[in-house]
Amino acid sequence: MTKFAMIGAGRIAATHARSFQDIDEAELIIVADPFAEAAQRIAAKTGAKASSDALGAIRNPDVEAVLICSPTATHVDLIRAAVDAGKAVLCEKPVDLDLGLASQLEASVPKDARVMMGFNRRFDPSFAQVNARVQKGELGKLEQVVVISRDPAPQSPEYVKTSGGIFKDMTIHDFDMVRFFLPDIVEVEAMGQNVIDPALIELEDFDGVMVTLRSASGAMATIINSRRAVFGYDQRLEVFGERGMLQAHNQLPTSVRSYGADHAEQTETYLHFFLQRYREAYACELKAFVDTLNGGGSFSPSLSDGVAALRLAVAAMQSARSGRRVEVASV
Repeated sequence: MTKFAMIGAGRIAATHARSFQDIDEAELIIVADPFAEAAQRIAAKTGAKASSDALGAIRNPDVEAVLICSPTATHVDLIRAAVDAGKAVLCEKPVDLDLGLASQLEASVPKDARVMMGFNRRFDPSFAQVNARVQKGELGKLEQVVVISRDPAPQSPEYVKTSGGIFKDMTIHDFDMVRFFLPDIVEVEAMGQNVIDPALIELEDFDGVMVTLRSASGAMATIINSRRAVFGYDQRLEVFGERGMLQAHNQLPTSVRSYGADHAEQTETYLHFFLQRYREAYACELKAFVDTLNGGGSFSPSLSDGVAALRLAVAAMQSARSGRRVEVASV
């Protein structure tokens, strides 16, 4: 059984903590957070020990793997500390908000370092099945990928101010999803809009974006984001190739449909937000990490995948601000 230390005790850490209940091969033994009460809350529910010493938890001889759920600004140092201690690492996205720091980390860690980035959407059962069928050749040569991601309600300006902006905080998931199918993106063109919250204009950020990406193979991808969708959390994927198309649609709490004299079909609203919509994806992600750790093979998405997604985020912001296409190699 792989013994874990989890660094961070916020809402995403609480989601990961629940995933340990579903995985027999993993045990959470330490939860470390500078806010003792937060660490104690999760520890009390999981049987782990609470700590305020992240480095001490990482270096604990009983710990074999480190799950990093702390604020983004801590990721680089914690990944490096865990790798130096010989521990396997599963780190939440992004690697960092600074592409230079992320690239330096990628260049400095050993090639055999066991690091996996937490792009959980790759492990969503529907998205994962689409990818598996693409890999088997069902669609033939890929031509187009469309990723739609709209949040149910906008984050506060206070949150946005420290988030790194929409491309690094929100769209970065979608950049990774595009790379899940088209890893060789060479060109990015992005546009942003401010139609929801004027406060974001002062922060030089957007509340909606559209991004077009071109791969070296000639295939193209489109990402559509909005910080507000009144009908719920909008998460869709479409992959189109020479032999057909695969789609993954939004999820509902149940399959119940209502029909009546005044309506043809009504359903419940979509699952509210990422903690509900991707609950299973987080569990599958942790299971994949443990299986790779125990069975060998390459960790995916890797640290390099994390840096590549961040590079696309930087390229997209450059494009949105300049009004020009950006060559990824120039970023």
